[in-house]
Amino acid sequence: MLTVERLQEYGADTKTGLSRCAGNEALYLRLVGIIVQELSSDALGEALEAGDFDKAYYIAHKLKGGVNNLALTPIAEPLCELTELLRNKTPGDYKTLYVKITCKTNELSIMIDPKLIKK
Repeated sequence: MLTVERLQEYGADTKTGLSRCAGNEALYLRLVGIIVQELSSDALGEALEAGDFDKAYYIAHKLKGGVNNLALTPIAEPLCELTELLRNKTPGDYKTLYVKITCKTNELSIMIDPKLIKK
């Protein structure tokens, strides 16, 4: 089950994330569940695989906003790096960054209680 304590152990800056949710722990945890669901959709991976870097940038930028607002640092760092490479159309190791994002997302998804995710 996802808790603030488990998120802290994971490396999230829960103090910052909670402050952005006005201290509402239930809201914070629900939003973490939602962003993990979005990260798990693999739309970013599909766009990268297809070589559609404009679409990949759009997806990465959108995800970056949510991840940074929730202060999910382990995902934010590689996602920010990937977003900047895509923004600047810089050749880079997109696949390695995407794998880091996916691994950190998987670690977090193990903690998620499906009842927290509302569509």
